[in-house]
Amino acid sequence: MASGGNGGGGRVIRVLNVAEKPSVAKAVSGILSRNQGGGMRVRDGRSRYNKIFEFNYTIRNQPCQMLFTSVTGHLMELEFDDRFRKWHSCDPLHLYDAPVRKYVPQDKLDIKRTLEEEARGCQWIILWLDCDREGENIAFEVLEVCRQANHNLNVWRARFSALIDREIHQSVQTLVQPNQLFSDAVDVRQEIDLRIGASFTRFQTMLLRDAFVLDFATDDRNLVLSYGPCQFPTLGFVVERYWEIQAHEPEEFWTINCTHNFDEGSATFNWMRGHLFDYTCAVTIYEMCIQEPTATVSKVKQQEKLKYPPHPLSTIELEKRASRYFRMSSEQTMKVAEDLYQNGFISYPRTETDCFSEKTDLRTMVQEQGGHPVWGSYAQRLLDPQSGLWRNPSGGGHDDKAHPPIHPTKFSAGESRWSQDHHRVYELVVRHFLACVSKPAVGAETTVEIDIAGESFFACGRVILAKNYLDVYRFESWGGSVIPTYTFGQQFIPRSLTLDSGVTRPPPLLSEADLLGCMDKAGIGTDATMHDHIKKLLDRFYAIKDSSTRFSPTKLGEALVMGYDDMGYELWKPYLRAMMECDMKAVSMGTKRKTEVLETCLQQMKACFLDARANKGKLFEAMAIFFERSNRSSGGEQQVVGDVVRRCGLCLESDMVLRQKPDGNFMVGCLGYPQCRNVVWLPGSLSEASVTENTCTSCGPGLVYKIQFRFRRLEIPPNYSAQHIGCIGGCDDILRQLVGICGTGSRSSSNTFGRGRGNPTASSSAQRGNSRAQGSCAYCRQTGHLSNDCPSQASRSCTARSQEVDLQNGLENLQSLVIHVERLAICALPILPATGEESSFHVNHGSAIFSFGKIPSVEVSAQILLRPLAAEEVVVAKVLQIPVVCHLCQQQVNQ
Repeated sequence: MASGGNGGGGRVIRVLNVAEKPSVAKAVSGILSRNQGGGMRVRDGRSRYNKIFEFNYTIRNQPCQMLFTSVTGHLMELEFDDRFRKWHSCDPLHLYDAPVRKYVPQDKLDIKRTLEEEARGCQWIILWLDCDREGENIAFEVLEVCRQANHNLNVWRARFSALIDREIHQSVQTLVQPNQLFSDAVDVRQEIDLRIGASFTRFQTMLLRDAFVLDFATDDRNLVLSYGPCQFPTLGFVVERYWEIQAHEPEEFWTINCTHNFDEGSATFNWMRGHLFDYTCAVTIYEMCIQEPTATVSKVKQQEKLKYPPHPLSTIELEKRASRYFRMSSEQTMKVAEDLYQNGFISYPRTETDCFSEKTDLRTMVQEQGGHPVWGSYAQRLLDPQSGLWRNPSGGGHDDKAHPPIHPTKFSAGESRWSQDHHRVYELVVRHFLACVSKPAVGAETTVEIDIAGESFFACGRVILAKNYLDVYRFESWGGSVIPTYTFGQQFIPRSLTLDSGVTRPPPLLSEADLLGCMDKAGIGTDATMHDHIKKLLDRFYAIKDSSTRFSPTKLGEALVMGYDDMGYELWKPYLRAMMECDMKAVSMGTKRKTEVLETCLQQMKACFLDARANKGKLFEAMAIFFERSNRSSGGEQQVVGDVVRRCGLCLESDMVLRQKPDGNFMVGCLGYPQCRNVVWLPGSLSEASVTENTCTSCGPGLVYKIQFRFRRLEIPPNYSAQHIGCIGGCDDILRQLVGICGTGSRSSSNTFGRGRGNPTASSSAQRGNSRAQGSCAYCRQTGHLSNDCPSQASRSCTARSQEVDLQNGLENLQSLVIHVERLAICALPILPATGEESSFHVNHGSAIFSFGKIPSVEVSAQILLRPLAAEEVVVAKVLQIPVVCHLCQQQVNQ
């Protein structure tokens, strides 16, 4: 990366400064331009929301003309290439390998133009994006745009944690280089989340949305059943706790309680055994105690106890404590904290760090709070050496190397525009900071054990000697209870000795603080994204939150988790995502390569996707428990979507996939339906069909995968195999013949094989409008139309049935014979000859065309002429001992 010299008072250079938000650009410009000659000028950029601030400043003795503007979060988006972006454009499986690109979306083009225009006239660029991985990635997005306009820019990175004078001036004088590894880690996360999220979301939405009546959604046609690699494990925590509660069976237990009165009150002694589930045993022990009720003090233990203040405040702790103390959602907490940060009242609120650096001037921060009307006096006591209240804070062992713990950066007794939540969050940050630099609370704890008839009981008492940090941290308490003074060996008669019963209770539903703790412990999400994952559960109707901020799953959320759980593949568990988060951290530290992590994670999740799709019936079964089946189906009729067969040659955008309709018939249809209605109807006699890995060497363009067909034996001619690997591209004569013989599963009986084939040269009427008259029909040999359009090539569905046929001309001695009706596509005479005539008609047989003529006698192996039928049908008699042979190939056709 290019870097420039520090200069020594030479010519003025132009410096482009870019912040992550307009408010940050305004705040930093105000700080840097203060007391500078010429003041600060403001002008509009291409985007009316992103102003440009101009002022003079000196960086390490180098005079600079500073131009300060901003973006609004990410400048670019990661998306699939256009041909894969539509939901029906491809098999979701292909999204694991589909090309992706980063681009500037339409609503950010004005910001892009501003950056390009300003970069052309500058020599330096200073990146003031937030100092975390996400901010580093945005910095490289900005850098990519600016370098396209000016590849000679010297690039610098400003690192800061608070929008206060000392931080900003120090950061601009100690500029560093951007961290490519941090940006790479975000690129990995974005691509993994895009591919996994899009593939599973499309899969389960297209599979389930139209198959069930989702009564919670007003517009279930547009409902998206989203899947996220972090979102689903988060839902898993909620569902797992809910199932634990549902599975709980209350069990009765018994315990013995003992009380003793004294002058100042009473002491309660608890049974050392806790409780027993066996009533007989409990009663036996209780009766022993009743018979010998004298209590003897067997142990007296006195010790000093300390209650330590919390560690410095990280993002997760801020969210958990705001939820616990104020019942604020994590999303609202972060929104308020971000606003306080941008206005300079607290430090950067997205940090994993919970320990202060030794270089941090903690006493100055405390001194700034000395004038507050509520906690100001406590801050003054902290700084008084005589009070002995100060204690250097202990760390929690986490340091993201980017930001310090959250702490106050500016004194405020309350701003007029602040909401109640602003007051609460600011108070929590200040009180937490003051508490973590205070000494722990001190108490004297006494534990007394007594013996009654060989059974042990105990009581505890606590006296608080010094509250210390509890004086300022009003959110915590340390209850004290007084018990009388007991001596070893002392005896007394309890006031009461009772046998009490109770029942076991299930654990409570997860609170938001509990859920954040589960996510943090399992490594799901980051401090900056956890609240987003929780919000998505609520937005997607996967979970609900009650007034006590406790979560329970909806029917939809429970059904989805149940379906994946029944598959035996724990996609809703946190383990897979936790491994990915570890890998992404390794990328940010340089111990793993970006490409290596991408390849490993995507291969793993691709295998999961294949397993999920192969077991999709489990999802149907789970959904059916909670929801009624819908009468409508996705795309009109087709229900079960299979693998991709080829690229659609009609719309040239979507894939054509093997589908099975609700009535059991098969087809190959375009995923772009209903916009594209390209379809290939398959024989109606199919019982099974699956796409193979084999491709056709004759058909194109692109790959055309062959299909493994299994036909119902009784519905195809005997000379055809019940199993066939064929191609729908137009080269497969056997498949074409079977369509003619057996008909198709289409709604119209006139549909024939090859209708709407994906081959562009066969399916586009515009391309081959002039070619129709140039070829001749393979059936009737006439010009003016092709084989697929031959008027004689209609087929009519006809089920297999038994029928007695009176065969004449040599068959009089066979009174009634059972024959099998076969459907044959014929070509030639529109009306069949009458029985006994010597004329003939042609029937497709394999690759040949043969005639049926008159049978002179039963003994002769010859052709059978049947009674006159409609032009499009012929009934072939399967007569025992009377072979029917082809006069061209001499093969028997009714064996």
